[in-house]
Amino acid sequence: MDPLIETVEDALTKAAYAAYPQVPAEELKMVVTPATQGKFGHYQCNSAMRLAKGLKKAPREISQAIVDQLERALFEEVEIAGPGFINLTLRPQVLSALVNEVVRDGRLGVQRPAKPKRIIVEFSSPNIAKEMHVGHLRSTIIGDALARLFEFLGHDVVRLNHVGDWGTAFGMLIVYMQEEVPEVLEGTVETDLPMLMQWYRSSKERFDSDEAFKGRARQAVVALQGGDPFALKAWEMICQISRTAFQEVYDLLDIKLEERGESFYNPMLSEIVRDLEDKGLVEVSEGAKCVFHEGLRIPLMVQKSDGGYNYDTTDMAAMLHRIDDERAERIIILTDAGQNLHFDLIRRTAEKAGYLDPKKVRFDHVPFGVVLGEDGKKFKTRSGEVVRLIDLLTTAIKEAKALLKEREYDMSEKELNHLAHVLGIDAVKYADLSCNRISDYVFSYERMLRFEGNTAAFILYSNVRVNGIKRKIGNIDIKKLLTTEKVSLEHPSEIDLGLHVLRFAETLQMVESELLPNILTDYLYTLAQKFNAFFRDCRVEGVAEQNSRLLLCEVVARTMQRGLQILGIHTVERM
Repeated sequence: MDPLIETVEDALTKAAYAAYPQVPAEELKMVVTPATQGKFGHYQCNSAMRLAKGLKKAPREISQAIVDQLERALFEEVEIAGPGFINLTLRPQVLSALVNEVVRDGRLGVQRPAKPKRIIVEFSSPNIAKEMHVGHLRSTIIGDALARLFEFLGHDVVRLNHVGDWGTAFGMLIVYMQEEVPEVLEGTVETDLPMLMQWYRSSKERFDSDEAFKGRARQAVVALQGGDPFALKAWEMICQISRTAFQEVYDLLDIKLEERGESFYNPMLSEIVRDLEDKGLVEVSEGAKCVFHEGLRIPLMVQKSDGGYNYDTTDMAAMLHRIDDERAERIIILTDAGQNLHFDLIRRTAEKAGYLDPKKVRFDHVPFGVVLGEDGKKFKTRSGEVVRLIDLLTTAIKEAKALLKEREYDMSEKELNHLAHVLGIDAVKYADLSCNRISDYVFSYERMLRFEGNTAAFILYSNVRVNGIKRKIGNIDIKKLLTTEKVSLEHPSEIDLGLHVLRFAETLQMVESELLPNILTDYLYTLAQKFNAFFRDCRVEGVAEQNSRLLLCEVVARTMQRGLQILGIHTVERM
C-alpha cells in the first residue's frame, strides 16, 4: 500500500468507525483514490455510495457524518461534492514532512515485500537459425522493464529466454549443410546468422519438394534426439552462431537473459504425456493426443498423430518444471496477443493436471499488440521484408545523431556518438513502453525522437535540467544538506510537484499489478511536466528557499532516474 494513500484511508476509516459504530468494522474500510482533477483536491473517497444501501441513508448524508468525525490535522480542505464524494486536500506541512522522509530514503518510499517471491519472467524468445526481427522488439523491451521492476521491488527474478532450438527444422538444416557446405560443419569455413537463414530457407524448399531429402532430414532429427555426436556438434554450432547474433542485439539494448531453450525440456516430454494420460485428461482425436476444455473448440495437442511432440508439450513441461523444480511463485510469459488461446489452454491444462495451483502460483500471460509501419500495416522494409531488429536499432542511433547535429550541440565527436547511442536506443524503448502494450502502435523515428511530448528526449532533457540546477549552484554538498535542512512546500507548483513525487510508490504498485509499463511512463511524463512548471515558477538559486528547493530537486532527480532505470532507459549528463 502506498503510504500516503494509506494515511488518508486510515484517517477516513477512523472517522467512519466513529460515525457508525454499529456497522461491522470490515464494512467501513474507506477506499481513497487520487483526485481526477486538481480542482477536486488531492484525493477523493466515494465509499459512501457503497455504504448507502446497508445504512439506508443518502450517500451525501453518510459522507457528511464521516466528515464531521474526521480529524482535520492532515487536511487543508475537505469538501463534499456531487451525490456524496469526499474531496480532500492535504496540508502543505503534511506533504512536506512526507517528502522529507522520501528524500532521505534510498528507496524513495517504496517498501520491500515482507516475503520476496521467486518470479520467472519469460521474454524475447527468438528462434535459433533465424535473425531477431521487429516482432521480437516488444517482448524483449516490455519483458526487461517488468523484470527490472520486480528486481527493484526486492523479488528473486529469473529472466528466461525460451529460445526455439529443437525440432524438425534442425534436421532439415543439418542435412542441407552436410550436403551443400560440409566445410562449415567441419569447422574449416566460418559463417554467420544471415547465411544460416539462407540455408534454412533452401532446406525448407527442398524438404517440401524432395521426399528423399525429407526422409534424411527426419532421420537427422532422430539422430539429434538420440544424442548422435555429429548431429549434436552441428546443432551446437548452429546455436552458437545464433547466440552471437542475438547477443549483439541484447548488448545494444542492455538486456540480460538466461537462455533455456526448448531442448532443455525434451527429456521431460514423454513423461508429461504419460502423466496426463494417467490422470484421464487425454483424448485421441484424429490420431493425436489432446486435452479438451469446456467452452473451447480447439484442444491442447500434446502429441501429434505421428508420435512427435510440439510446443504445446514443451510449454506444459516448462510449466511443471518452473513450479516443481524452480519453485516459482509467479510466472510471467510475454508474447504477442496471437498466443492468447495457446496460453489459456496451457493454464487450464496445468490446473486440471494439478501442476498449477492458482492459490499458490500466479500465472500471467502478458500479451501485446504488433508494431505497425506508417501505412498502418505490420512494420516491414520497403521491399516487403520483415525488419531486422539490429537494423532497426542501428538506424535509430543514426537518426538520433543526425538530429543532434541539426541542433548544433557543442560537444566532441565521442560525446556526440555516446549521446546519439543513448538517445536512439532510449527513444525506441520509450516509444514502445509508453504505449499500452495491448494496443498496436505505429513505429516512427521522427515521432519518437521529438523533444516535445511524451518522448524519451523530453524526459531525458528534463532530467538534465534538474541536475543542471544542482550544478549551477555549485558548491552545495547534498549529503550535508540532508542532515541540516528540510523541504518546505509553500508555492502551489512546489506542492503539486511534491505530491506527485509521493505517488511514485503507488505507481510502481499499479505496474506490478497490471503489468503495464505505460503507467510508469505516464507518471514520469507528468513528473517532468510538473518539474518544468516548478522551474518556471520557483527560483532556486540565491533565494531564501534555496536549500528547501534544492532538496526538492534532489528527490525529483532520484525519482526520475529510478523510474527510467526500471524502464531500462539510460540517462545522460547533458543534452
